[in-house]
Amino acid sequence: MSNNLAPTYQRLFGSYWILWYETSNTYSVVDDSFKHLLYDYLECASLDNFKSKVVSINPSLDAGGIAQNIQSYLEQCNVEHGSESDLSSAFNPLKRKHSKKYNFKNNVFEVYYDSELVQKTIHPSIAHLETTDTGTATVVYDIYIENNMLCLFKNEALVKTVPKRDYHIIQGKFAMELLSFIHNRVESDWLGTFHGSTIADGKNSILFIGESGKGKSTLCALLTANGFELVADDVSPMLGSDSHIYHNPSAISIKEGAFNVLRPLIPNFNSIPDVLFNKTKGVIKYVPCKNPAVSNYPCKAIIMVNYSAGSDTKLELISIKEVLETLIPESWLSPNPNHAETFLNWLSAIPVYKLTYSSTENVTQEITNCFIQFDNH
Repeated sequence: MSNNLAPTYQRLFGSYWILWYETSNTYSVVDDSFKHLLYDYLECASLDNFKSKVVSINPSLDAGGIAQNIQSYLEQCNVEHGSESDLSSAFNPLKRKHSKKYNFKNNVFEVYYDSELVQKTIHPSIAHLETTDTGTATVVYDIYIENNMLCLFKNEALVKTVPKRDYHIIQGKFAMELLSFIHNRVESDWLGTFHGSTIADGKNSILFIGESGKGKSTLCALLTANGFELVADDVSPMLGSDSHIYHNPSAISIKEGAFNVLRPLIPNFNSIPDVLFNKTKGVIKYVPCKNPAVSNYPCKAIIMVNYSAGSDTKLELISIKEVLETLIPESWLSPNPNHAETFLNWLSAIPVYKLTYSSTENVTQEITNCFIQFDNH
């Protein structure tokens, strides 16, 4: 029937299927029974033929309603993914009110901001890279508000513009631009940037995901204080060519609720500035970490983090459905079909866990055991 609406790729993960639709760059997780019903619908010669097949299996089913629901599902999964927003805004040099220069491994870049408020969207997480170098920057970025739109420019060419309330989109886009710059890549090289934090032991890495406030950044700060390497906090970029996660030099963002836990573990913790940008998130400290030994590591597992006061430390395997419902919505994934296939192949090869913890000592040992297991295989 509507074979032009069929998913481009399908992968079975336990009792769930992941379907990827190229038109929308959408990943859909469905159970086995729905997947087979979906393909019965797609492969039937006509709607009447499909209804007859459903009735022959179970006469009590509403065959017409089922067909309508499947068609609606397919149409939603095939809405074309949005293109970049209107890139017609002209560069305005009069917006250059504040300037900061940064240096990462001799890659010097400069960022102009039009206000202290806009500066707070980007600067605190990379403040440890700030330099007094008076030389010419390789790349110059401008971030400013004009006509209630937040704009990001690179070398005076517009990269992205969004309503100012959607500042997190500019944060993500700037992170992508910065990562491409420091790793000498272009955006099309990346498989995706995951909303999660990545820790390595010098050989392999683990991607930690979880909703805001569940303790993933706090956990990463604990682990780095115990000898592990921070590869990336909050935005973890994966390259398409090797499926490795690459270093993101942004500092770890720590919420006020974790200050007492981390104060004894992190040198000069009190001297790290407090930042209040979003009242919902409250006061944050951005804790810089040493650069990892190498720029990238293979990722051997995804762990969904759940801090729960007073709980025992427990690491348990979970379904891919639970992981993707957390990972996908706030991550950027490449629309390139080759990258989508690579992503699914990578997911097929790694375990996915849920980690519940409260004890800092026990959770550190649990993650240490994980790395030992991965390093021995």
